[in-house]
Amino acid sequence: MPLHKYPPKIWDALKLKQGIYARLPKHYLRSLEKTREPTPVHWKPLGVKYRANPKTGLKERVQDVPIPIYFPPESQDGLWGGEGWISGFRYANNDKLSTRLKCVWKPQLFDRELYSEILDHKFTIPVTARTLDLIDAAYGFDFYILKTPKEDLNSKLGMDLRRAMLLRLANKETQLYPDDLVKREKVYAKYKHLEIPAEEAEWVGLSLEEAVEKQRQLEHKEPEPLFKIYVDHLVKELTIQKLSEPQLVEKK
Repeated sequence: MPLHKYPPKIWDALKLKQGIYARLPKHYLRSLEKTREPTPVHWKPLGVKYRANPKTGLKERVQDVPIPIYFPPESQDGLWGGEGWISGFRYANNDKLSTRLKCVWKPQLFDRELYSEILDHKFTIPVTARTLDLIDAAYGFDFYILKTPKEDLNSKLGMDLRRAMLLRLANKETQLYPDDLVKREKVYAKYKHLEIPAEEAEWVGLSLEEAVEKQRQLEHKEPEPLFKIYVDHLVKELTIQKLSEPQLVEKK
């Protein structure tokens, strides 16, 4: 007999169908669904289940097992380009007959200034060499933030920057280059194909806890004071009473 009515693997999915979670915007709930796997960084998938043995020529099965990667909390405050910590073992003194020692390989980080055209601001962000290559491949920092899938971006800072950029594009804020209207229009036209409605942009990159708090604030209504209710009720009663009283009309 099972211990639970529903298996624990689907508890998170069932939670989103109850209470305030079910009242979250549909586009935000769709963004929580995992649609794709992140791009492999520390290993190269073969992409096939079987291949021919180079020596015997016989068909043999291939084990395409990804390397487990740990993303520490500080990775959410930077742009690591999909890199993380890898745990494993190495031989002491590079001797295979010696003792195995536990080892953790970490990516090399650099603090770099990255400029955003949309936000017109320079950010000092810890990045990896791979992140810089991806920014160059995307033809700019803004394109990298806006076009990279969230699974590959894997950064709370990156998603917050994306939300700020999308909100500025959606609202067409005049604070951007206030002294250069031509440059402002040029920037908005450059990123117009990435624009989404402001109602959706303000939910981009929010964690589930942040989204629930935002929904709670939207639904929150300040309690109306009782004296105001009684005053309105009294005014209505006096108005009805005055209208119901007979009026004397003088004949000329």
